[in-house]
Amino acid sequence: MPLKIYNTLTKKKEEFVPLEEGKVRMYVCGVTVYDRCHIGHARAAVVFDVIYRFLRHLGYGVTYVQNYTDVDDKIINRANQEGVPSQVIAERYIQEHGQDMAALGMEKPTHQPKATENIPQIIDLIQRLVDKGVAYPVNGDVYFSVEKFGPYGKLSGRDLEEMQAGARVEVDERKKNPLDFALWKASKPGEPEWESPWGKGRPGWHIECSAMSQRYLGESFDIHGGGKDLIFPHHENEIAQSEAATGKPFVRYWVHNGFVNINQEKMSKSLGNILPIGELLREHHPEALRLFLLSSHYRSPVDFSPQHMAEANANLDRFYSALLGIEELLSGKAEASPLNPASLKGAAKEVFEKTSKTRESFEEAMRDDFNTALALGYLHDLTRLLNRVLADKGFRKDPAAAALLA
Repeated sequence: MPLKIYNTLTKKKEEFVPLEEGKVRMYVCGVTVYDRCHIGHARAAVVFDVIYRFLRHLGYGVTYVQNYTDVDDKIINRANQEGVPSQVIAERYIQEHGQDMAALGMEKPTHQPKATENIPQIIDLIQRLVDKGVAYPVNGDVYFSVEKFGPYGKLSGRDLEEMQAGARVEVDERKKNPLDFALWKASKPGEPEWESPWGKGRPGWHIECSAMSQRYLGESFDIHGGGKDLIFPHHENEIAQSEAATGKPFVRYWVHNGFVNINQEKMSKSLGNILPIGELLREHHPEALRLFLLSSHYRSPVDFSPQHMAEANANLDRFYSALLGIEELLSGKAEASPLNPASLKGAAKEVFEKTSKTRESFEEAMRDDFNTALALGYLHDLTRLLNRVLADKGFRKDPAAAALLA
């Protein structure tokens, strides 16, 4: 069965065919490091960690890039509140993010670039856009002209004329169109700044990801991921500026994960229900949190509640009960004799058939748009069977048991 991925760009599942046979290049938007990471960040991280692992399981060589946005208005505002340089804020939360990800058992991405380490690449990309006439400088700022990119809106399905008619963007007389977005922002007192052809300043958010992804993955690559909240404007703008600069398709497959709700309410600072990862991990086992976050399809919302976490903890206990039971059964036993499936009877035959079917079904579920919810369902069924037969003295005495579970 081929791997199929739901592509936000085409609004349908497509068979995955990488640009280069046997290799996958994947970029996932990382965090803006101005505050503690919360459960919403954890979901995106876990989803793409599993995708990264499964692609490698399929035999692909994967280059996985996940960035840090370490220059941004939010970081600057936090720095001003605390009276410290913005890089102090950024480094603090980069360190905390790394600790959270390690605690959650994440595989490290191949590259984790910071925006501030890629300023020359960002400036070069902006200059290409200015030279092509799709971006324009105004008093030290540089804006991208959305009207110069015909397919603008193709990812989010939005119509440019309708967006212009209903624009609630604060009017800026310097812009040719209220939807034009900043590629470069002129320097202001107390803000980080770099020299550029347009004067001292700093990059806009959208251009950072285009420059970093192109540096590490090339002008066209396979998978770009992130939360659904990034589809517009961030990813829409990434497509516009990248394809306007290169004249090539930017990304083949766009993958977006759904939101985390808290007790059936949207998670937001205004509701005071933000759940930092560090606090969650003081109350719950990291693997239970991973199980919970993977219990729904990655594109669907997932609802965090005490009941759902209790279920995740119970499921984790069942997994470990089965593993410990298998270890106990195998401990001290001589090497199991070769298994003869045709001779199996009773519980041993049931376990053999269930294990074979689960392996096949699990793989099919994961190949169908990384359906972890369905895949975990198959594992839960197998685990229930294993815990039942491991409690059966007759099964434990069966010579085939050790061969089955070794």
